[in-house]
Amino acid sequence: MNIEAIFPTNWEGYELIDSGDGKKLERYGKHILARPEPQAIWSPRLSKQEWDNLATAQFDQKASHKGDWVMKDKAAPWFLNYGLGVGKIKLKLNFTAFKHVGVFPEQAANWDYIYAKSKQLKKESSVLNLFAYTGGASLAAKAAGVDVVHVDSIKQVVNWANENQEISKLKGIRWVVEDALKFVSREVKRGKKYQGIILDPPAYGIGTKGERWKLEEKLGLLLQEVAQLLDNNGFMVLNVYSLGLSPYIIQNLMNDYFPNREFEIKELCLRSRTNQVLPLGIVARI
Repeated sequence: MNIEAIFPTNWEGYELIDSGDGKKLERYGKHILARPEPQAIWSPRLSKQEWDNLATAQFDQKASHKGDWVMKDKAAPWFLNYGLGVGKIKLKLNFTAFKHVGVFPEQAANWDYIYAKSKQLKKESSVLNLFAYTGGASLAAKAAGVDVVHVDSIKQVVNWANENQEISKLKGIRWVVEDALKFVSREVKRGKKYQGIILDPPAYGIGTKGERWKLEEKLGLLLQEVAQLLDNNGFMVLNVYSLGLSPYIIQNLMNDYFPNREFEIKELCLRSRTNQVLPLGIVARI
């Protein structure tokens, strides 16, 4: 299996500056952020002093997933654009206690694919986005003119996604606050079909009613349900970010649940100003 690295190409204002020692230094418009990145186990190219001088905000991790931002510039929220086709989508960014700011920039390489595939669908087609977070992929499909169902178990991020829809001058996305596995199981029972399905499941998580999610335990069951929802000629994007998963595991799962479909497996990456490649997830695409 030959795994190709893919990179986003149409960001306005985003740049990976450097990475290493378990951290990454990124420019998000007016802010330059230093925060943890477990994949970056090599040495940074820039000195600690250069990082400290450049960073306008640094994430101080207190627990396994939470911490505080130490900021020179507290101006927030702020916004970034990503170009799709002849237009663009606009995303609101803000500081959170989980080190994230509302967008995973490497995912934009998937948005290009989603936009192109959705453009090929009939206007009445439906695209389902599971674990949809703040909605970049939902906006990409909606910008192409199809119906979109956006599912996430956290109400606050669904509200955030709705804000992104409004500032991107789009409308009509259906918002669902629910556990993704429960939603797809119900849709299967209803006999529903989608012409596109997007999945970006977390490595771990807790649902709306305390349901515990662990990727290695639940991914097979999720794909089994999704395979029944996906139209015979529909497209699918499965993104996984977990240090424990190999591309060959994803290949085997795709062969299990989509035996009659051709698919590709790629690695989502960012390239730094210092010419390092930072891998940030495996993606399988039909």
